Amino acid sequence: MQFLVRNGLKGFLWLTVLLAAYFLFREVVITHNPDAWVERFYARPMIIYLIYCFSEFFFGLIPPELFMIWAINKGDTWHYLFNLSLFAGISYLMGYINFLIGRFFYKNETFKNLKRRLLKDSANQVKKYGIFLIIVAALTPLPWSGVSLLVGSAGYPSKRFLKYALFRLLRFAVYGYIVYQTHQI
Repeated sequence: MQFLVRNGLKGFLWLTVLLAAYFLFREVVITHNPDAWVERFYARPMIIYLIYCFSEFFFGLIPPELFMIWAINKGDTWHYLFNLSLFAGISYLMGYINFLIGRFFYKNETFKNLKRRLLKDSANQVKKYGIFLIIVAALTPLPWSGVSLLVGSAGYPSKRFLKYALFRLLRFAVYGYIVYQTHQI
């Protein structure tokens, strides 16, 4: 529980830093030349979506909160909710894809031999405590894709992964609400 609270606080601290950086950037850059900035960056949503998919597949290189900030500035509330739902769905899906890649490694004979020599009991621990690992990674800044890959490679059951991975959607709802409320200021 202490681990969850500590990482939850780190996540909110990270969100606060990102929001502060956003407000500073908005005041210094966007306010002085808003049309040029908005047109160049916001006018190409497909690029943003592709960057987001790439980031979510490769260990969450860019925090999802930055994409939430982009989405809040893209349009009205309904457009923001659409983007937030899209980002949450993509994150959930990319986690599952990484889980399936991990399951492929779990079934691979070469990986099984390597796991026996190097990891020994770690895979059993991940399998035993996978529920906590999945929930903590879904709610905190832990790398969601990496944890999904790890849990899959330990042979964690697919149905249970999908069930507990739904906490990822809760994270997007809570963080999305915070970004929305902060934008109203």
